[in-house]
Amino acid sequence: MRALSLAVAILILAAASAAPAQTPPPAELAPPAASSAPPAPPPTVLLPQAESDAAVSDLGPLKPAAPVARPRRTAAIIQALDKTTAETLRFEAPVGQPIRYKDLVFTVHVCEDSAPELGQRGAAAHLEIDSSPRPIPGRATPPTRQLFKGWMFANSPGLHPFEHPVYDAWLIACKAAPPSA
Repeated sequence: MRALSLAVAILILAAASAAPAQTPPPAELAPPAASSAPPAPPPTVLLPQAESDAAVSDLGPLKPAAPVARPRRTAAIIQALDKTTAETLRFEAPVGQPIRYKDLVFTVHVCEDSAPELGQRGAAAHLEIDSSPRPIPGRATPPTRQLFKGWMFANSPGLHPFEHPVYDAWLIACKAAPPSA
């Protein structure tokens, strides 16, 4: 496989080093033609085929490697900040179960850790954050509004942040279910 990519690189370099096509000068400035022979084609570079390349070509087309599955966890650990009171709270939100923090309702749909084979560390969670003010007795219940829906990443919280004038929230990690005894 490496020999095949080396051969492609050599062909690209050979084509790039060939003299660029020149436009012919105007007829009054052109020197008289000595012969009317057509120009020679650029040289073709042929490399011997390596044994490993021959074995690969006999197998047929290569299939892409299957993507590495990220382990799914049962809960997300989220930290929320009330900007007006400077109160922070770190809480666990189980997947599929809504959790309330003041006027916000967090619903985690998926929480995944990065696969060890990828060489990266960090969690990613797909969640939904709704604004649902608490009902006041004697008044109509205000409607629920969706404030955020998407992926949050623990190792880069600024990539897809939750933007709100009063609250901040970000993903800390994903948590697996405790082992059953």
